Order: sequence, then structure tokens, then C-alpha cells
Amino acid sequence: MAGKSKSGRRIEPSFEDDELEDEEMRLDAGDRIAGNSAVRRKTAATAATPKKSRKSKATPVKVAKSGGLVRLVRRLFYWCVVLGIWGGIAVTGLVLYYGARMPAASTWSIPERPPNVRIVSVDGEVIANRGTTGGEALALEDMSPYIPQAVMAIEDRRFYSHFGVDPLGLARAVVTNVTSGRMVQGGSTLTQQLAKNLFLSQERTLERKVQEVLLSFWLEQKYSKDQILAMYLNRVYFGSNAYGVEAASRRYFNKSARDVNLGEAALLAGLLKAPSRLSPARDPQAAEERAQIVLSAMREEGYITDSESATAMSQPPTKAKHFWSGAQHYAADMVIDEVRSLVGEVKQDLVVDTTLDLGLEEKADEAITKALAAEGKKLGVSQAALAAIDGTGAIRAVVGGASYADSQFNRATRAKRQPGSAFKPFVYVAALEAGLRPNSIRNDGPVRIGNWTPENYDQKYRGEVTLSSALAQSLNTIAAQLVMEVGPDHVTKVAHRLGIESQLQANASIALGTSEVSLTELTAAYAPFMNGGYKATPHIVKRISDMDGNVLYENKYDNPPRVLSEAIVAAMNNMLTRVVDEGTGKAARLKGWQVAGKSGTTQSFRDALFVGYTSNLTTGIWLGNDDGTPMKKVTGGGLPAKVWHDFMTAAHSGLTPSPLFGQGYVTDEPVFPPDRPNENQPGSITDIISGAFGDRPASQGMPPEQVGPANGQPMDIPQRSYPGEPSYSNGPVPPADVGASDQRGPQPARQTTLLDFLMGN
Repeated sequence: MAGKSKSGRRIEPSFEDDELEDEEMRLDAGDRIAGNSAVRRKTAATAATPKKSRKSKATPVKVAKSGGLVRLVRRLFYWCVVLGIWGGIAVTGLVLYYGARMPAASTWSIPERPPNVRIVSVDGEVIANRGTTGGEALALEDMSPYIPQAVMAIEDRRFYSHFGVDPLGLARAVVTNVTSGRMVQGGSTLTQQLAKNLFLSQERTLERKVQEVLLSFWLEQKYSKDQILAMYLNRVYFGSNAYGVEAASRRYFNKSARDVNLGEAALLAGLLKAPSRLSPARDPQAAEERAQIVLSAMREEGYITDSESATAMSQPPTKAKHFWSGAQHYAADMVIDEVRSLVGEVKQDLVVDTTLDLGLEEKADEAITKALAAEGKKLGVSQAALAAIDGTGAIRAVVGGASYADSQFNRATRAKRQPGSAFKPFVYVAALEAGLRPNSIRNDGPVRIGNWTPENYDQKYRGEVTLSSALAQSLNTIAAQLVMEVGPDHVTKVAHRLGIESQLQANASIALGTSEVSLTELTAAYAPFMNGGYKATPHIVKRISDMDGNVLYENKYDNPPRVLSEAIVAAMNNMLTRVVDEGTGKAARLKGWQVAGKSGTTQSFRDALFVGYTSNLTTGIWLGNDDGTPMKKVTGGGLPAKVWHDFMTAAHSGLTPSPLFGQGYVTDEPVFPPDRPNENQPGSITDIISGAFGDRPASQGMPPEQVGPANGQPMDIPQRSYPGEPSYSNGPVPPADVGASDQRGPQPARQTTLLDFLMGN
């Protein structure tokens, strides 16, 4: 029975946890029940044992501790929710703030990729790509399938499943970086990286990161995954000035991204972490180690099998030049220069069809590399150049130096050097046009022209020689005499007419090639001897088109002007053939082919050249040093002629030999053109009787603009009369003493009669 208070209300016992834990339960007198001794004794006994009472209260203590932990968890959850809400509000505010600073989404568009110029050979093979990116864009299906697989495996494994931002990937990157104690993995997706590369700077700021996320959402909404991946692979930087997989593949492997194998794809994907540091052009070992990591990731993702991975890992490290290598890049640079001059600034992707033959280009590079490796150091030669031109002026091969990777300066087109005796053919053309003939005679002896006394290479004199023999033996004294007879001005006009564009000094020493010219223009000026007398303007661009096939430019070199008469061409071919057959160019002989050409060596052996041609191709070779250091007695008929022989042998492999213009196959006797009979042979009986046989005007059979001064008349030359040679009068006397002495004086003209002819006299 419960106790009552004085007011008569029932009082229920109350136990507080904090009070029961340290105090005993006590009853005052008003709470005792009278008349129940048993109860009193039991109560007293209970009160007398406080320890038992405390022990019985153990269970409520455990409940109290469990409840406190729950409350702690609840409080943490509560505050997390609160903080999450406020964090969300803050993030939303930042997004709205930085988003408001961006242009309206309706104005967003993918920026145009910098224009690329694809340069292709005459056979349609890609020579090189030129432009800011260094390569053209490829469709995803055109790339090697290993490339996108390798990139996704190492950069964004969940690319096809996330929405532009990958929370799981970001969390994984955070955990990895925290556990490793340093930044080893990024959390950006390929979409985020593309957004950054397309629209944003590389600075690490909160604003840029927010904008990157917003742009990623926009990209994912506007483009398909394949489109995003293709844009990324065609624009991402791979080091060494290569943007996009095509540029990188050609830069490091010298092949298209279409043909990249598994190991090469892994190397490319590995470069994305640190393009410059991991470039195989800088550190092949580091690039290979990173590629191994990529291969492991590809295996984990199931892109490749264990055996494929093992095979790729066993490949030797890829080594790349510090710069693009291969002589074809000299040609590519020439193309870009020519394209700009033809169509102006490049503002769209272009395809340039060239005249270059990649097969010949490789043979030319090989011939020069082989020669310099074998004899360059021994002979003190460090550089070389080559230009090969066909009869239309189309450049079929060009080598601008010993190594494009080491030096991109094109010595075939941009360097100007003295041609030496290789310039003499223009002197002899001028002489023939003035009325002389290949077998006209001059005296090889000491010559003085003012203060200049030219000497022959061997410092010997041969007396009376024909012009043909003088050219074959490269006699300097004869060339000097001819220049003074026809006039230096006429020689320079002839050289310019045939294709020399550089400024020439119209002085006596031009006979020995003292005015500087480029190898390409010198070679092109020989081409009229090969093609029958037509100008061969050197060019390498055949056609320029846009990516839709619209032709923007096409060359018009199919109707060149005639610059030499057929008679002069035939005579020069005969004379220059003797240079190779019996003169200074013997090392250039080609089995089965008729070859003509001329060697050239400058003072102190600073430059050595050989320019020669067949009926198929004209090629010029130059050897020397960039700083003009003298070589060790290297002449044009030596190493340059050997290089010419090696290249032309390879270039003519499999072709059927054909004679030069105006010539039969090689014969012992020179062939003079039929329309200009040999001056030592009589014409017809009627000619002899009438006295018509004799000297023909130099202008006969040649265009007026090609002969002598501006008035179209044959150029006057000094009064001289040698047996078998025409006599000229009223000409200026050259300012030189020709020969030791001229004791003969004028020779009386011998009258030829019918009786003399019949008797063989």
C-alpha cells in the first residue's frame, strides 16, 4: 500500500539515474508500514546490505553508456547534415558566381583547331605535316585502336560511364595521394582535360576548376563520348611540339597514328602525365618505364591479354631524335615557304601535292650520309647538299644538309656559294652563241687580265687546244679568254636566261665562278642541256587543295620558254659528255648511260661541286663546311662526283638507258649539230664553188633575244685568226695579254678551189 502525504495525495517513488548511482535507498518513518513485522525485517535486511544493492544496479549503467554513444552519433550526423547543407549552399553560390562570370552557354563553341598543312609526295605518300599542331586530325576509327584504349586505361578508366566528372575517380585519387604523401594521381576526367585545353588557362585556381566542371557538363551534353575522345586525342600535347596523336606518332616513330602498335600506343599514353619530361627524345628510359605502367593498366582493364602485354613489354625502348629527322623535312620546309608565297597566310587545313619522289629522297639521303660517314672526317667535310631536278624543273629530291635533326638550315636552296668551274658551261654557251665552235682553237698559256693572272689547277699549260678539250680538262686560262672575247655582260645574261637568279658580278673572274649562287638554281640552269633547250624553273609544289578537294593553286610549268637553240644544246651535250668520259668528271660515269656534267672547286678547297645529268635527271652535289673551313684537297671531280654516281646509280636502277638530246650513244668522235656543219668539213660542191661555205652568223637558228647585245646582233669579239676558226673584225681588244707571246700574227685566208676539194686538199 502506497504511502500518502498529509494532503491525502498518493506519492509514487521516483528514482533518478544520477542519484541512484552513488546513494543508498532510504525510507523515513512516514514511509514504513505498521503491523507487518515480516516486511519490516525484510526491509531492514535489505538496508543492511548496501553492496548487494549497488551490484544489482549494474544493468542501468550499461544502458546509460550505450545511449550516450547513440546520442553522439546522432549529433555528428546532425551536424554533418547541417554542414552539408551549408556546404552545398556555398558550392552553389560559388558555381553561380563563377558561372555568371562566364559567357552565356549559348555562345559556347569548340574553337577551331589550328590549320595543318599535309604535304604529300608525287606518289601520294605523306612527307610531313606542318602547322602549329604538327599533324592533321584523325577520326577515332582511323587511329590504331590501341591508342584510345591506352589513354583511357591510364587517364580515365570510367570515361564511358561518368557524366563529365567522376566522383569515384576523384575519391580514388584523393585516397591515393593521401596514402602516398604526395601528388601521384589526378582526378580530372578526359572531358575535364579537354575543357581545360580548349577554353581555359593552365593556372591552378578555384575559379578555373569550377569553370572546368561547368564546361565538362556542357561538352557531355552537346557531344557524344566518341566525339569528345577524338577531340581530346587530336589536340592534347605529347611533347616535342607535337599536338595530337598523328603529330606525336610521326614525331617519335616516323609513322602515322593509323599504324601504331601496342607498345607505341602505351608510350604515347604515358607521355600525357609529363609530356616534356617523359619524351623519348629526351629520356627514352623514363618514357619506357611509364609505358610499362600503361600496359599494366590496360591488362587490368581487360583491353589486352597477358601475352600481349608481355610481348609489348619486351620491346626495346623507343629512341627519337631531339628534332624531326629525315631529309624529307628539308623539302617540307621548302613547301611551306612556297605555299605562303602562293596562297598567303594559311587559315585552313590544306593538302599540298609536291613533285618530290620519296624513293629518290631516301636514296639521296643515304648517298650523302654514307659518303660523310666514310670519308667526311678524313677529308675535313662536315656538310653536304643535293638537288635533283627533272626536265620540267620539278624537284624530285633535295637534301639540305648532313642531318636535319642537327641543323634545319637548307644548304641546297638558302646557302649561296661560289660554284667554281661548275659555272664554265655558261661561258662556253656564250662563246658558241657568239659564233665559236666546239673545235675552235685557243692557246692554253699564261694569261694576264689587268692585275689578274688565272692559272690552271695543275699550273701547267698545254698550248693549242680545242674548246671542247679545254672544257673537258677545265682549263681556267681558256675560260678567262672566252669571257673577255664575248664580254662578261653577255656571260651573265646567258646564265640568267638559263635559270641563275642570284646577282652576278660581270667581271673577268666570273669565268671561274666567283659569283655566289645556290645549288638548286645552278642545277636547274643545267636542265636546259638535258631537255633540249627549255627553261626549267625549279619548283616543288604541284597543287594546293583544301580538305574538300577544291584546288587553290596548280602550277603552270608545262609550257616553258625556249632558252637555247637545239644546235647549242647538242654542242654543249657533246662537250660536257667529254668532261665525264675523259676529263675531270670520270668518277661520275654510269654504266650504260650517257652522262654529261661539270665539276667545280673553289679557292683553298672551300667548296667542291659536281653538277651532271642524264636524259632522265639533273643532279647537283655540294660538299664543304658551314664556316668555310678548307677541306683536305677535295675537288668537285672527287668525292662530290662519287656521291653523284652513287645516287644516280640508285635513281636509274631498272630504267632503260637513253641518249642525251642531239646525241647518239657515246661515241669516240664529237657530233656537231647538222644545221651547223663542222667548220673543218666542207659543205657541198656548190658551196665551195660559190664560196658560200664559211662562217655562219651567230644569230642564225637562235631567237634574237638570246644573241649578243640588245640590238640582236652577234657580239663583237677581238680580231683573231686561227686555222680552222672564223675571223672577226672591228671588235674591242681584251685588256689582257693572252699567251706568252703571239708570234704568228694574222694568218692569210686560204682559198679553197674545186681542184683542192677533188684532190682531198
